[in-house]
Amino acid sequence: MVELNVEHMVEEIQANIRTGDMLKARLVLDHLGAVDKKTQNRLLYELSRGDMAFTVPLLNHLVTAHRELAVGLPIIRETLISHLIACPEILVKSLTDPAIADKTVMIETAGELKLEEATHGLIALLATTKDNATIKLIIENLGLIADPESVNTLTDYLYAADRELIIAAIHALGQVGTNTAMHRLAERMGTDNELDLIILGIFADVQDQVSLEKLNDTLRSHYAHMRIYAKDELVRIGIKAVPVLIENLKETDSDLLIHTLNVLGEIGDESAIMPIRTLLNTMPRNPNVRFAAYEALALLPLRKGAYTLAAGLTDNEDHVCTAAARAIDRNFNEILAAGIKNMIRPQSDESRHIVKIIVNAQVDNIFTSLAHEEYFQELALIYLPHAHRDIKSHYVTLLKREGLDDFAARIVGDERETKARIKICAVDDSRMILNIYKATLHELGFDPVLFEFPAGALEWLAKEQPALVLTDLNMPEISGIELTRRIRTLYPADTLPVIMVTTQSDVQDHEAATAAGVSNILIKPFNAESLRKAMGKFIKV
Repeated sequence: MVELNVEHMVEEIQANIRTGDMLKARLVLDHLGAVDKKTQNRLLYELSRGDMAFTVPLLNHLVTAHRELAVGLPIIRETLISHLIACPEILVKSLTDPAIADKTVMIETAGELKLEEATHGLIALLATTKDNATIKLIIENLGLIADPESVNTLTDYLYAADRELIIAAIHALGQVGTNTAMHRLAERMGTDNELDLIILGIFADVQDQVSLEKLNDTLRSHYAHMRIYAKDELVRIGIKAVPVLIENLKETDSDLLIHTLNVLGEIGDESAIMPIRTLLNTMPRNPNVRFAAYEALALLPLRKGAYTLAAGLTDNEDHVCTAAARAIDRNFNEILAAGIKNMIRPQSDESRHIVKIIVNAQVDNIFTSLAHEEYFQELALIYLPHAHRDIKSHYVTLLKREGLDDFAARIVGDERETKARIKICAVDDSRMILNIYKATLHELGFDPVLFEFPAGALEWLAKEQPALVLTDLNMPEISGIELTRRIRTLYPADTLPVIMVTTQSDVQDHEAATAAGVSNILIKPFNAESLRKAMGKFIKV
């Protein structure tokens, strides 16, 4: 092996720099790994003093052709990047230089610098590159640059054969963030649920008008997980999403109305109050829409006109009456108190029904305002002694605090159970619905075990088996379909029936629920009789 003459190498690199002989300079640098550290640093120092147009390709050659050496001598990469930053025009030129085979550092540096001048060079490079890893790198860095000029090129890759390139293009267009970019992403939706969720995530971050409208449109989706994601993101976006959502209240699609009302209630912006009232004034035929409207109003601050809520107490569906009672209790005032007393005082069948709703809804402001009236006490005592133990305990505490010990004593009734009640597990993200389950299942003779969060239900189900599970469909984090899939890993259908209780009438949802292992589907609203009938197919009621 020929021994390298260090001084000759230094003299040669100096001469090559002066004459611009890149080929000979490369031959010298190819032996950089064979010399000692001191000589390496000296050669690199001499190289760094040269003209940048001459130096950059040579430094890039060392980084790409001698990777281990470059790792051991980080000054090589640092000098290259420093030169590219100092002379961006050289960077741009390097992107289209056919003499530079591996342009990774140039591509990454263009992205880090957000160098719009590099956009056309990167696009030109895409047209000649066959390697998918390089194509993906270019797409990612076009995203970092976020030049609107790249939108058309990035759009082409939304329909690539390679899934990784599609995802990279989606993220890159999201980083560009213009209306046109959002429109292109919106056009890509509809063929792949996983990709659609990624795009929705981008819409949730960008939050321009196009993005908000597309998130809003997703409330119409046939797929539960898509709707749930859109609802969660719209709630997170908050007030900015309200104008788009309010427009939905002019629609006639019941499922869309219900999802919209759920979101508006969670956002809690008072600008939604009048549109929701206007919707209620039309008396929607679907009771689930009326329920969702009152449930939303129960979460909103009604500064005036709350007296109109009292009409909901006479709805022909108990669910709607309960939601109206909650809305009244949230916005309770003297006018509402007087109105409800007038509704109850006749002690008619309607009066008794209203009192039953008040008792089961656990609406403390309403109950307390009526508790001193003898006619209310008589009606309430028709239901309270037989109510669920939690409800009785709640009212006993409330009445004692109000100094109504005699009334409290009459509520207690006979606490002894003649036999243990069969447990029924109910899962719903609406606390109002859980209260209805508590009262209704107790009325049917069962012991309700209630969960607001599916994860908690799964944890309990892993330890204890009820006679039956009732679950909602649209719940955050874990949908009713996913919950059922997980239940089926614990219990087969013949040992634990699962009934999905939902407002959703979509055929795709029902098919997905059945495929997941749901035993039966019950459409809300339910009452004691409809729940008895649905459960009676699987257990003795």
